[in-house]
Formats: sequence, structure tokens, C-alpha cells
Amino acid sequence: MSVVAVIGAQWGDEGKGKIVDLLAEKADAVVRFSGGDNAGHTVINPKGEFKLHIVPSGIFYPRAACIIGNGVVINPGVLLQELDDLKARGVNVDNLHISDRAHLIMPWHILLDGLEEEKRGDGAIGTTKKGIGPAFADKTARRGIRVCDMLDPAVFKARLAIILAAKNDILTKVYNTAPLGLEAVFNEYWGYAQRLAHYIEDTTALVSDLVRKGSNIVLEGAQGSMLDPDFGSYPFVTSSSPLAAGACIGSGINPRRIDRVVGIFKAYTTRVGGGPMPTELKDDVGEYIRQHAHEYGATTGRARRCGWFDAVVGRYTTELNGFTNGILTRLDVLDEMENVKICVAYKVGDKTVEHFPADVEALDHCTPIYEELPGWKTSTTDMREAKKLPVNARKYVKRLEELIGCPFHIISIGPRREQSIVIKNII
Repeated sequence: MSVVAVIGAQWGDEGKGKIVDLLAEKADAVVRFSGGDNAGHTVINPKGEFKLHIVPSGIFYPRAACIIGNGVVINPGVLLQELDDLKARGVNVDNLHISDRAHLIMPWHILLDGLEEEKRGDGAIGTTKKGIGPAFADKTARRGIRVCDMLDPAVFKARLAIILAAKNDILTKVYNTAPLGLEAVFNEYWGYAQRLAHYIEDTTALVSDLVRKGSNIVLEGAQGSMLDPDFGSYPFVTSSSPLAAGACIGSGINPRRIDRVVGIFKAYTTRVGGGPMPTELKDDVGEYIRQHAHEYGATTGRARRCGWFDAVVGRYTTELNGFTNGILTRLDVLDEMENVKICVAYKVGDKTVEHFPADVEALDHCTPIYEELPGWKTSTTDMREAKKLPVNARKYVKRLEELIGCPFHIISIGPRREQSIVIKNII
């Protein structure tokens, strides 16, 4: 048995979709444990290119149970559209399981997400406006609606009536927008419930059973560690924990069962939305990375901010998550660089800082301290053994390992499954 948590080690968009798809070949189950359809996991396989938002990235392997865990917030309309799209392209989705404890994204969550973000003005967080934050806020405030509630029409309508009355007060009296109709919302979601009912079950029991049987399980995270609401660049963070600890809570698996925690690191740094990013490059180099790597959000299409690898962040997230090993992605993007840089510390005022600070104002005004290494000016996309990588590419990888305190067991040198150098098997 092997239970592996796959965790984004930066600000998200590290390539978790490809890696989960790669690991899923040997998995009995893939469990998505956090976030909602604000995630965008890109998978390229013989059937084509897929952008998944809620469905676990193991869906292309019929033998693997693909579980949407209790820690995910679900927009059932978006989920059904995603399933329809997959089926239209010949993907069997009968292996999908949905936690009855997961919370629903309701129409008011989407409305309020947009209205609240607009009200923030210049201080906007940069949310996807998909209702993720308001849904998690309601979950914490104990006024959410869960998937299991949707299956009983009487229970669902009664709970809906109470919550909708309070939400309509906010919509009409605070934001001066039109109220939502009870019957319209009920009918829409009751329709969703009937279409999704055969996928819904107690996935906590399912996961426990898989563990008892000694199954290989991959826990799939969404977003990156630096968007954690406690340890990320608050308030420019997401609304559920993308950390390894969140994998336990969001899947219903106890911490003692996790064998490996795998950190996914991009060979450079990207970020979508607002908030500090010390190594951001607002020059031709940053634009080259963006265009060469097509760094645009899989969910929103927004241009990602690009910069050099930040080892301060890497050390921090390695400690937070306890990474047993790492996976380095998009190394090939740096193939044509004359030189490559690594941020090893920050200069904040007159102090040198080697630990990621909580103060976002300080981060906004810090200066990254770089080490510069020679580039390798050689394509790596067709290489399949670490020893065949260019010498300078190997030196770059080794230096990253030294700085973050974590060995890389897989190096990704392209978007396709086969464009991977496996140094040591993870499952």
C-alpha cells in the first residue's frame, strides 16, 4: 500500500494535473481534497488535452476510483458540464464518486463573490469569482448546504428557504441587487441532484475501506501551498488548505496513513491574481517565460505573473508540508536561457531574510537576493534519463535540491505523460 499526497509547493499552477495523471496509472484511487472549480488541472494523453476543474485527474484510468472528497466545494452545474464534456470525448466516468459531506456552491455564492471583489476596488484579491470563498465562509459559519441535503427534496427545500431569506437580505439591502427566487433555485438544484445521485456516497467509508485493503491512493491537491489561508500571503490566499494537513481533513484519511508527501515545484515561479511575488519579472525575461510556456490560467485564461525560482518559498513549503520528495516541472522552459537565477534570500530594509515573512507589506518592498547559474542552451524535451540532461541543467536541479532541502524524484520536461524523467518511483 502507498498513500501519496500531491501538493503544490508554490502559488499553484505547478503542473499537478500531469503528475497526478502520471501517478494514477498505478493507483487504485485518486482523491481530490480541496478547492472547487477555481482549480485548473491540465492533462494531455492519447485522447487529447483536457482541462479539469473538479473531476480528479485520475479519471482517465477506469480502474482507479476517482473521489471528490468532503473538502471540495461543488458547483453541480459545472461538474455536470465537465462530466458531459468528458463523456463526449470518449472518457468513461463511471469510476467517479462524490462525497455526501462536500458543500455546494449556490447561486448566491457566485453573486456575492463578484460583488465583494468589485467592492474591494484596488485591494481586490483576484478571485476567480466562482463563489469558492463565500461557499467556504458559509461552511465555516455553519450555514452551508451539503451534497447530502440536496438528495432529500423536503429537507433541501426547508434548509434552502431559511438560508436564501438571509442571503436575499444581503443582496437587496447591501448590494441593491435583485433577490433570488426560492422555487427557481430549488428546481435547478433538484434537477442536479437527480442527475448526480448515483455518484454520491459516503466516501469517508470508501476511503477507509481502500486503506484497509492496502490500496494505492493518490491525494490530489488544488492550488499551491503559498495560497494557504494560514501560511500563505494573506489575504491574497484561497479559502481551503492546500497543505498536506489539508489532505487529511479534505479526504477523511488519518495522518498516520500517509506514506509520502510529494511537493510539485515549477522550475521557475508563477502566480495568478493579486498579492506579493518577490521574484516577479516585469521585463522581457518574464514575458519570454509567459509566452514560451503559455502561462495563462486554465480556469480563467488570465496571464500568469512569471519570475525566477524562489528558494525562500521552496524551503518554507517543504517545512510546512514535510515533503518526502519533490517533482520538478517545466524545466524545459528554461532550455534556451543564457543564465538562470535562483532567489536564495530577501533584502527587507537593511535585513537579510531567509524565511518567508507574514507581513505582505514587507514582501511588497523586499528585494530578492539571487544566485546566478549558467544556462544549458540545449533542448531537454526528448531526454528520459537524468544522467543525459545537460551538465548545467543537472547543476541547476542539484542546487534547487540543496536550497529547498528536498530531492527530486521526477523531472518533467514537457506537458505529455512520456515527457518525464523518473529518477525514483513514487508509487
